[in-house]
Order: sequence, then structure tokens, then C-alpha cells
Amino acid sequence: MTRTGSYLALVVLAGCANYSPQETTYTPAACVGNAALPAAMADQFEPIDDPALLRQALGEPEQGKLCQGQVYRSKADTQVKIFRAWNSTNPNSQYGQWWAFNKPSGPVAQYRADYEICYQWSPLDKLASCNLKAGTRVVVGTGQSAQCSEYLTYPVSETQQIFLVDASNAATDCTISDGMLSWN
Repeated sequence: MTRTGSYLALVVLAGCANYSPQETTYTPAACVGNAALPAAMADQFEPIDDPALLRQALGEPEQGKLCQGQVYRSKADTQVKIFRAWNSTNPNSQYGQWWAFNKPSGPVAQYRADYEICYQWSPLDKLASCNLKAGTRVVVGTGQSAQCSEYLTYPVSETQQIFLVDASNAATDCTISDGMLSWN
């Protein structure tokens, strides 16, 4: 506090825990994990060069999408199971662009953090479990940070995601499940 004439002035400095300056440039070095396929998937895909598709999947810091990625094509003689948690109030979101190799499990908050899914984007109340058509091009990579609000920003994640441009044609034999409340 400082005294000014007959007035008392109070200076308050407010801060934020865990504050870090905003990144101003995209730096792949800030990514964690890698875009190499899990060992169980390696024989089901072949790496290909498709810079345009890769650019579609990569995002700037705090904008979501992928931090890093590799383009692959699924092989003709394999069947790959993919999963997507989606928003039942928007039927078009069933075949969105973001998928996973693993079925969601555990706390919803952890799933959101692992895949950088802001609450505004989806309540995650439906799950599609589908097979990926042979010959489909996908980008596999790790998640970019996402700013959901002034109070919530997810950092980059090492959890791998699948970016799929035309899921309505590439995902087949889908089964749909409802999200259920379960409290532990």
C-alpha cells in the first residue's frame, strides 16, 4: 500500500497459477509422443506422402487438431476397428473427422484431456464403433493444445488420434452406443 496525500491507495497484483506465455509460432518440438503407429497396427497400414492431407490435420497451438502427424493408407487385406465419441444433438457429428484406435474408457474428463475435446464441441453422449475401409487415407498423430475458454486450456497430448476426411464413406459396419451415467 502507498499513501498519497490524505488518500490511501491499494495496489493489487493479480496472477494466474500455471500461467505460461502464449506461443507465437508453431513448433513441432513442442509436441509430445510420436506419429508412429502402435505395434498392433503397423502391419495394417502403409505410410504415404500426402502433404495436403497432413496440412488439413495439423493445427496451431490452442486451436486443437494434431500437433504432429503421418499420413497412412489402410491395407486391403486388413480390418481396422476405429471409435468416435460424438454429439447426439448433431446427427452430422457421427461421421466427423476425429477418431481413435481405442474404445473410450475411464473418466470423461480424462478422455477430454487426452483427445483435447472441449465441452462446447460435444457432450460425448454417443459412441460409434466402425471398421475402416481398405485403401482409406488417414493421418495419425498426437493432439495439439486446445483453448476451450479463458479458464480451460488442454495442453498437447501424446495420445494418438486419427484424422479421417470422409468418414461417412470410409467407416463401415458401425454400431452405435449410448453414453450412460455411472458414478464411482
